[in-house]
Amino acid sequence: MLAERVRAQVDGLAASGLDADTFTATAFDVLRRAVPFVAGCVGTADPATGLITGTVKYGGLTDATDDEWAHYEYEVEDPSSFLRVARLPGGVLGLSAQDGGAVGRSPRFQDFMRPVWGFDDEVRLALRADDHTWGFMALFRDGAGAFTGADQAFLSGVAPSLATGLRAGLLVTAAGRAPEVDGPAVLVVDASGDVASASLGAEARVADLGGGPLGRTPLPMALLTLVRAARRATTDGRPAVPRMRLRTLSGHWVVAHASPLVARDGGGTDVVVTIEEARPPEIVPLVVAAFGLTPRERDVVGLVLQGVDTTAIGRALHLSAYTVQDHLKSIFTKAGVRSRRELTARVFYDQYAPRLAAGADVGPSGWFAGAAGPAGGH
Repeated sequence: MLAERVRAQVDGLAASGLDADTFTATAFDVLRRAVPFVAGCVGTADPATGLITGTVKYGGLTDATDDEWAHYEYEVEDPSSFLRVARLPGGVLGLSAQDGGAVGRSPRFQDFMRPVWGFDDEVRLALRADDHTWGFMALFRDGAGAFTGADQAFLSGVAPSLATGLRAGLLVTAAGRAPEVDGPAVLVVDASGDVASASLGAEARVADLGGGPLGRTPLPMALLTLVRAARRATTDGRPAVPRMRLRTLSGHWVVAHASPLVARDGGGTDVVVTIEEARPPEIVPLVVAAFGLTPRERDVVGLVLQGVDTTAIGRALHLSAYTVQDHLKSIFTKAGVRSRRELTARVFYDQYAPRLAAGADVGPSGWFAGAAGPAGGH
């Protein structure tokens, strides 16, 4: 049966160790055999917030309208938003099937996707694995009929494998040379979406996220997402600051967050965006979750990272030493390492280890300063 063959191919892709972009592009080609579509997009997400950190597009979709898309996705009330889809049973929504065919209830689709791209229907999918949302998928049709209930059921069934491949891809690329920036990079984005001002080093940070020269090219998708989410927070009166953890082109992890600037009169439309290198407490839970460990394996890893030996781990978790060793073997396989030392370096990620080994100095910000070793730093 075609659907089962495609499902098996997706399962195989998820275990292939491809980087996120290659995995996604290949998955599009495979999925089209079972669920035809003319265009699609997959967005990676920070599982802690569900905010989009990057996209891979298929079938003629481009980055040119990313800011407008982010506006509709995060600022406009829409029953088909990705964050709402993630809360649905099965994590899937076909717009034409919603409430008996109320595709017009989605401002994003009706006022943006349909006029700009000419699509007739869309299905949206949350990519979840082990209770974490690692990304979202949107597929589109143009004059080929609506996505059926069978289409949605198939996509919901392969979503865990898609999520597994996506999260594994986050850890594939080894960290290379990062921008030599000491301390946070700060941007101020005005009401028109232009960068009104920026700190020294901000352009280098933005370039490492896939952006171009500030003021001449649009901001990368992750930052557009943050700006729009911050504007929505202002409208709703929410005190929360949108934030995300994401991996840069150089393979390093950063934390980015956005906050609206409020004038003395209570108004204001400017948004300040801050980008800084992620510290271990921010990134370790994400990396460990990406390994796809069982709850017991996560317990073991937590104690290994504290330097606890096998016997003590067994006592703490009420396990025999042999059982602990079995867990460690499984953990090493999933993490792609061969020892506790390699596991610790992998979890605290490769951008720290070279600088620690090289004795990198601490800068004025209280973080690593200057380049250190062949793997670089900042």
